[in-house]
Amino acid sequence: MNISQLTYSELRNLLDQGKLSCVQIVTFYLSQIEAYNASLNAFLEVYSEEALDKAAQIDQKIASGTAGELAGLVVGIKDLLCYEDHRSYAGSKILQTFKSTFSATAVQRLIDQDAIIIGRQNCDEFGMGSTNENSAFGPALNFKNTAHVAGGSSGGSAVAVQANMCHVSLGTDTGGSIRMPASFCGVMGLKPTYGRVSRWGLIAYASSFDSIGPIARNVSDLACVMKYISGKDSYDSTVVSVDEISKSAPLTSSKKIAYIKEMAEHSSLQPEIKQAFFERLEYLRLKGYEIIPVDFPFVDALLPTYYVLTTAEASSNLSRFDGVKYGHRTEVPVKDLLDMYKKTRDEAFGEEVKRRIMLGTFVLSADYYDAYYTKAQKVRRLIKEYTQQLLKVFDFIVSPTTSTTAYRLGEKTLDPLQMYLGDLFTVQANVAGLPAVSIPMGEDSSALPMGFQIMGDVFQEEALLNLASELV
Repeated sequence: MNISQLTYSELRNLLDQGKLSCVQIVTFYLSQIEAYNASLNAFLEVYSEEALDKAAQIDQKIASGTAGELAGLVVGIKDLLCYEDHRSYAGSKILQTFKSTFSATAVQRLIDQDAIIIGRQNCDEFGMGSTNENSAFGPALNFKNTAHVAGGSSGGSAVAVQANMCHVSLGTDTGGSIRMPASFCGVMGLKPTYGRVSRWGLIAYASSFDSIGPIARNVSDLACVMKYISGKDSYDSTVVSVDEISKSAPLTSSKKIAYIKEMAEHSSLQPEIKQAFFERLEYLRLKGYEIIPVDFPFVDALLPTYYVLTTAEASSNLSRFDGVKYGHRTEVPVKDLLDMYKKTRDEAFGEEVKRRIMLGTFVLSADYYDAYYTKAQKVRRLIKEYTQQLLKVFDFIVSPTTSTTAYRLGEKTLDPLQMYLGDLFTVQANVAGLPAVSIPMGEDSSALPMGFQIMGDVFQEEALLNLASELV
C-alpha cells in the first residue's frame, strides 16, 4: 500500500476499518523524512517521538469512536506559524531560541480535529523570497532536481509534500508564496480569500496581504483542510464567519473563463509553459467553457504596488524584533539601547530582510509618503476594482502560475529585481485579496514541473477547486 498516493478520505476509511493505524502512517512519513530530508532541507525540526505518541493516542480514540474529523492526517507547518511550546524561527536568526507560548488558530484547529503535526518546515526569512534561498538555515531543494530551488517562501512546505514527507502542509502566501513553490514542485497550493482564514499566530510579513493555506497532492485534501481552518476567530477581527462566506454571491453557470493577454504573451514566459497553458485552455474549451482573452491595464503596476505596500508593512511589523524580550540579542558591547537595537538587527537579519525594511521605511518617510505609499494604496484599489469587475463577467481568471520552471540554485540571487519579476503572475490575487490555486500543468523538457493558476472571486474557493478537479 502506497500511503502517499491516497487521499485523506481514503486513509480515513482504512483507519476506521482497522486496516491501517495512525502509528503506521506516521512511521511511513518519518521514514521518508529520514531518507530525504538531509539532502532536501525541507524540515528544520521533526517532532518524531511526539508525533508517534500522538498517533498512538489517536489510534485509541479511533477504536473507541471518539476521534476527530482529521484523525491521522499528518501535517507539516511552515516556520512562520506558531505552535505552542515549539520553536518558531520564521527562517531567521533573530528568532533563534524563540519558543511560542500559543498555537496559530489554523494550526490549533487542525490539532483539535486530531491531525498530527510532524515538524517545522523551512522558508525564506519572514516569508521574503521566491526561492527559499533567503532562509537563514539554507535553501530547501527541489526533489525533482536538487540543483534547482523549491520556490518560496513556502519552499520547505512544498518539498515536504512533493517528497512524501507529510500528507499536507500549511504554508503562507503574501505574493505567491504557496502557489509558486507548489508550481515549482508539481503539487497543489491554495491561497484563500483574504479574511477566510485567521492570521492569529502567523509571524507577520505584510498584514494586509498575508494568507494561510494548504499545500497537498490532490484537490480533495486542499478542500478538507480548508473546511477546518476557515471561519471567524475572536483573535483576528479581519476574519469572516462561515455564515457570511456561505452568503457570498453564488457562482454563475456561464462557464466563462478569462485570461489576461498581457500575461499570456509576456516576454518572460518560458515557451514550454506558454504552450502548455494554451493547451489547457483548449482542453477547457472542448469541455464547454468559453475562453476569452481580456486586457488588464494595470499589469505594469502590479509588482510596484505590491512591493511598495508590502515593504512598508514589513518595516512596521519587523520593528518588534529588537533583541529586548525574545530572540537573538547581540553579545558585542554596546553604548546604549539604540546601539543594542542596531547591532542586534544588523547581526541577525538577512540581506533581503534588511533591503525590504529599508525600502519600506523609505516609502513611509515624510518626504515620500504621498509619492509612493499613498499612491500605491490608490493603485491597489484600482487593481482590485478592475479585477472584480472582470469576475462579474467571468467565472475565473487563469494564467500560468510562474513565468519559468524552477530556477537553478543561485541563478537569481545576485539580482533582486529579476527575483521580484518572478512574482508577476501571482501577486494580483494578493493585491486584490482574492483566492487562487496552483495545480500541476505537466513538465518541461528538463522534467521540471509547470503550474496552472486559477483565480476567482471572494470566497469562491469551492468553485476554484471544482474547476481544478476537472484539470488534474
